[in-house]
Amino acid sequence: MNFEETMEKLEQIANKLEKGDLSLEESLSEFEEGMKLSKKCNEIIENAEKKITVLLQKDGEIKEENFIPEE
Repeated sequence: MNFEETMEKLEQIANKLEKGDLSLEESLSEFEEGMKLSKKCNEIIENAEKKITVLLQKDGEIKEENFIPEE
């Protein structure tokens, strides 16, 4: 699954849990699956951040630097 598909599945799980129609066992199972999907989304984002580089034009040369996100 890609990021968008993973997020969509995570949203479906959140909606199920918010309804409150599930048994305790079903809720725990859905919560566990949601945590796995959340971790996967986080890993996808971290990997994307690692791949992002900024190309700067400096003295006629292209210089590649690591992207540092603002916090």
